[in-house]
Amino acid sequence: MHDFSFKRGKLYCENVSVASLAKKHNTPLYVYSHATLTRNFRLLDIALSPVDHTIHFAVKANSNLGVLRTLANAGSGFDIVSGGELQRVIAAGGDPSKCVFAGVGKTEEDIELALKKGIYAFSVESEPELIRINQIARRLKKKAPIAIRVNPNIDAKTHAKITTGTYENKFGIAFEEVEAVYERAAKLKHLHIRGVQMHIGSQLTEVGPFEKAVRKVVPLAKRLAEKHGIEFFSIGGGVGIVYESALESGDAKWWRAPKRKNLLTPAKYAAKLMPLLEPLDLRILIEPGRFIAGNAGILITRVEYVKQTGVKNFVIVDAAMNDLARPALYDSYHEIVPLTRKASDHLKKNQVSSDVVGPICESSDYFCKNRMLPKVGEGDHLALLSAGAYGFVMASNYNVRPFPAEVLVKGSQAEVVRKRQTLKQLWAGESVPKLLK
Repeated sequence: MHDFSFKRGKLYCENVSVASLAKKHNTPLYVYSHATLTRNFRLLDIALSPVDHTIHFAVKANSNLGVLRTLANAGSGFDIVSGGELQRVIAAGGDPSKCVFAGVGKTEEDIELALKKGIYAFSVESEPELIRINQIARRLKKKAPIAIRVNPNIDAKTHAKITTGTYENKFGIAFEEVEAVYERAAKLKHLHIRGVQMHIGSQLTEVGPFEKAVRKVVPLAKRLAEKHGIEFFSIGGGVGIVYESALESGDAKWWRAPKRKNLLTPAKYAAKLMPLLEPLDLRILIEPGRFIAGNAGILITRVEYVKQTGVKNFVIVDAAMNDLARPALYDSYHEIVPLTRKASDHLKKNQVSSDVVGPICESSDYFCKNRMLPKVGEGDHLALLSAGAYGFVMASNYNVRPFPAEVLVKGSQAEVVRKRQTLKQLWAGESVPKLLK
């Protein structure tokens, strides 16, 4: 479910015309729906209601202050992977005591900051990290709250670059070794063993891998509760979203069709996992990112040229792989729709096989290839859907291209939550060295 839909042939975000946003704020432009963010959070909250739980939004998915404030207001905690993300959460009004800190490469500065701000727990990824956290906590005269990330060696059945729960991945401590690591951690005087954590991957579209991993780790969590008094079990994130029929999936009727009965939803996720988790009597943490933000955002772009070569129809737009890197990195699918839709657009005679490409000097700079799309021309606008997660956060200044602007829509109101970067701002931190003058 999301709040992007066509009304009278025009694409809207909630009650605001997307074309009006493109006209006012120029392009490329990210647009986020407040209603979708809060609804997706509530869906997970309701699904987990049988157990004591907290939801920690994965800041890496979308770190915009407006998005973070929206979720903080909804009651979310946050899953962070750097000191910078922690500072963003605080700047957005989030509570550091509701933050869990993951990631394999926490620096001394990161750890010290997190201890001083009073985070809920570190998700520890290795024994050297465990020792480092203890040393810093001792220096600060504190006890560091920790959970150890267990790698259950479960294949998430997702893209190889976003699977995180097998022994081929850099994350966590091997399942067979983790209890011994807890024993050693218990002897470190400046650690407070608070929980156990796992995360097997991102964009999972079936519940089977979750169930398999949880079923494997639950007995471990029970033993850790008995021996070390842990209070929580974090089952990570990873619930996937709809990409290929993103627009249609905004309608509740679409989900009720029999052919979609196997699509993963929070209710189906909970139905399989709650019977395994309830008997533990531990607080359950989840760390969703994409599920909450993915379909809550779009990227608007303007058509600069249509180039026909006799072999290809290239729709050249002003957005590029530096604005949305996922297609270049993962060959990922994003539905692309014009901001104005005609009743006859679906007819084959009004469509053309197109490559939608950006202006960057890389052949990987594309958003789709050989896709049947309505005919468009110079000056038309397109929306790339499902761009709310791992969109702007992965942007770069490649080819000296400024970052795009971001807008948050709430009902009939829209506000810029990040101004478009200027060229002057882009190189503001640089200087020509005196030795070259």
